[in-house]
Amino acid sequence: MKQKINLLIVFSSVILIVLIAMQCYLVKTSYEYKVEQFHNEVKEKISKITNDFTDIDSSVVHNKELHNTKLLKSYISDKNFKNHFKNKFLPNPQRSVLTALLEKKINLEFPKNKVEFAVITNKLIVFKSNQKTDTIFSEKPIIQNISYGNLNTLDEAFSVRNYVSTTNSDSNYKLLTEDTLFVSVKNWEFIILQRMATILAISIVSIIILISLFVITLKALIKQKKVSDVKTDFINNITHELKTPLTTLSVSTRMLERKEIQENKEILNSLLQTINRQNARLQSLIDQVLSNSLGFEEIELQKENLKVNVFIQTILSDFQLAYPEVIIKSNVNTIETTLFIDKFHLTTALNNVLENAVKYGCKNITITTSLKNGIFNLSITDDGIGIAKEKQLLLFEKFYRVEQGNLHNTKGLGLGLYYVDQIIKAHKGSVNVVSELGKGASFTIAIPCT
Repeated sequence: MKQKINLLIVFSSVILIVLIAMQCYLVKTSYEYKVEQFHNEVKEKISKITNDFTDIDSSVVHNKELHNTKLLKSYISDKNFKNHFKNKFLPNPQRSVLTALLEKKINLEFPKNKVEFAVITNKLIVFKSNQKTDTIFSEKPIIQNISYGNLNTLDEAFSVRNYVSTTNSDSNYKLLTEDTLFVSVKNWEFIILQRMATILAISIVSIIILISLFVITLKALIKQKKVSDVKTDFINNITHELKTPLTTLSVSTRMLERKEIQENKEILNSLLQTINRQNARLQSLIDQVLSNSLGFEEIELQKENLKVNVFIQTILSDFQLAYPEVIIKSNVNTIETTLFIDKFHLTTALNNVLENAVKYGCKNITITTSLKNGIFNLSITDDGIGIAKEKQLLLFEKFYRVEQGNLHNTKGLGLGLYYVDQIIKAHKGSVNVVSELGKGASFTIAIPCT
């Protein structure tokens, strides 16, 4: 059974992880799609602004072309000029003007977002008579090769489009320039997340629901297993409890069938008394199961006004007679208080706590009472074996008995403390325990005075 539950937990955990992984994958895919969609929107708007920058300002573009033509002529006249071509080309005198003009147009197109841009030169190639003659430089896009723009880094920028242009000289030489326009939108991640708000909310809620259902199911499964173990233990325990009187009754009835026993009145009476005692014991066990297993809502109390100090002392006196080896120390610190309680049920409940202490090895019991804010408190402290913290929450569950290892070394049906809890609840009170393993336990019962 335990192995099956462990396998079920492992299988369920794997399924949960797979479902969460799938959900995360779908969110990631959706995010990538939204990013691509956003980039396409930006590219489309940028494309509307300009095609090859000639419509920005014709005079500025013309001056830029004149600068490039001058550099080409310098190259034609002096081949060593190639080493200086790039450094002369990038700091174009029209750079600041072109940057300002394009920045203005972009701001008009994106009034709600701050958009920065950079035109990066990737290649410079010189042709003669349409035949490639020399590559001035060819590099991957880096911010150091910016021709114009206001970007400081390409880390979060994306390419919008490539531009290829040519500059003619008086001779057959031509300068081919390849540029890439990069754009960066400030807080673009926030824009994407805003667009994904619904998807993210549904995904997060779905994952929370999945995990919650898994945890609830797991807790229910563990609780069901515990209940099953407790019930099995209860059945085994009550079977053991019933065997002794049944065996005695069986032996006694067989002896009654013998003629010599029937003729001996003394032995006959002794056997009949034994049968009556065992019959009473069986009836007591059955009554204990029936009555002690009732919930506090089902218990019918016969309440009466009782002086609580006298009531407790009476219980302790009777208990001392039954267990003379146990030393009882009484610290009754309250003035005589009258409680409206059920004498029979509360007596049984207190005896259950006291007897439970004896079962688990106590030699000394201390009784302490107090009255605070209209609540009467009764503490029963023993020096027994104590209770592990992880088992204290289970003490008041039906059929539960504290075990040592995998063994129950004390007799009982696991109903005593459950009965105590239900009786105190029926009196609108509460009971709790404080204990450490090997250091005894302290049960505190609190009952309102009204």
